[in-house]
Amino acid sequence: MNGVRVFIRIIIVLSLLLIISGCWSSREIEDLSVYVGLGIDVARETRFEKDIASKGGSYSKENNVTTTVQIAPGNSSSQKSQQSGSPASGKTSYSNEQLTGDSMLQIFRQFALRRDRPLIGHHLKVIVISKEISKKYGLDQLLDFVLRDNDIRPNCLVLVSHDRAEDVLTSQDPSQIPAFYLTGITKNSYLTSKMLQPMTLAKLDAKIQSGASFLLQNVLSYDGEDKFSGASIYDGKKTKFIGELSQTDLEGLAWVLLQKSGGVLKTYNKKGFTVVYEMKDKKTKIIPKVKGDEISFHVQVESKGWMMEDWSAPEREEKGAYLKELESDFSDMAEQQIRQVLYKLQHTYKVDVGDFAEIFRIKYPRKWKEIEKDWDKIFSTVPITYEVKINIINPGSSTE
Repeated sequence: MNGVRVFIRIIIVLSLLLIISGCWSSREIEDLSVYVGLGIDVARETRFEKDIASKGGSYSKENNVTTTVQIAPGNSSSQKSQQSGSPASGKTSYSNEQLTGDSMLQIFRQFALRRDRPLIGHHLKVIVISKEISKKYGLDQLLDFVLRDNDIRPNCLVLVSHDRAEDVLTSQDPSQIPAFYLTGITKNSYLTSKMLQPMTLAKLDAKIQSGASFLLQNVLSYDGEDKFSGASIYDGKKTKFIGELSQTDLEGLAWVLLQKSGGVLKTYNKKGFTVVYEMKDKKTKIIPKVKGDEISFHVQVESKGWMMEDWSAPEREEKGAYLKELESDFSDMAEQQIRQVLYKLQHTYKVDVGDFAEIFRIKYPRKWKEIEKDWDKIFSTVPITYEVKINIINPGSSTE
């Protein structure tokens, strides 16, 4: 009897092994070209493309865009590629390869004609789009293939290059992969209000589909080094580049946006010494009002933080009145930053890239349906008042 039970158990286990699915269609990673970065620029054919075309190796296309594909690791299987690595060892941390055309899909399929390993985009980390190409074409056009391609994950980061995207995806450090480096910088957003919250491909697609104007993080490049600085403004209807905000503008916008962020304020006291406040907490409340056909907003901001630097070293007995004076100075400075960025958004670019539309839609859904198509135009004329209250809750341990 026991033998029969053991036999039945063995049969059950063997049956389970037969129905458990395995990686029947798996492909070894060594046989693939995993691209982790994608750059999109105004067309500029490489020497390789020009020479091959002169020999009859071209196909029917217009030179509209140049695509840079960053492959990691960098042991490229094409005969030649633009690489960064150690010349002595021949090993590379990544390789950049470029092709030019008028269809992203065709460009990607052209790589199959010059590589013995197919491109795979499952691990794409960052897409860098040059400012110049996004003046000519809408992001809905440039990213149409990317948004349709199921290989590319929706959590991919999207950035805008002030110059060429290929420069942002190039590093002088042989051990550094630019795509990973750029995504790593976004993790510092909690430390500063000069950086936008990461814009993923999924969030960008939602912005494009909604027709709302939006911001993308700017990245500057010089001699193989990158820096996040400011943001690019995109019109919601055409999804094209229309202008930029500076680092200071982003600081002002951060006070208005509902999400929390870090940041510092610097001022000079009456004696001319540097004093710095670091934000530890921020609460923003946007209050929309409708009176007849007139719309207005009032923004209330309250921030708590530490005085992290004071070159004047005030005496202990002066600290109470001195801190109150600094709180007033910092509040005035924050309001000045808000005033500056709102003026640009309402009068220079005439777009809403803050949280005003969403707050209004939630509180006045019926009114929103009447005006949503012309919201940017209406927003440019809407009165916005604001007040900022700064509380220094810690003057610093060294002065205790």
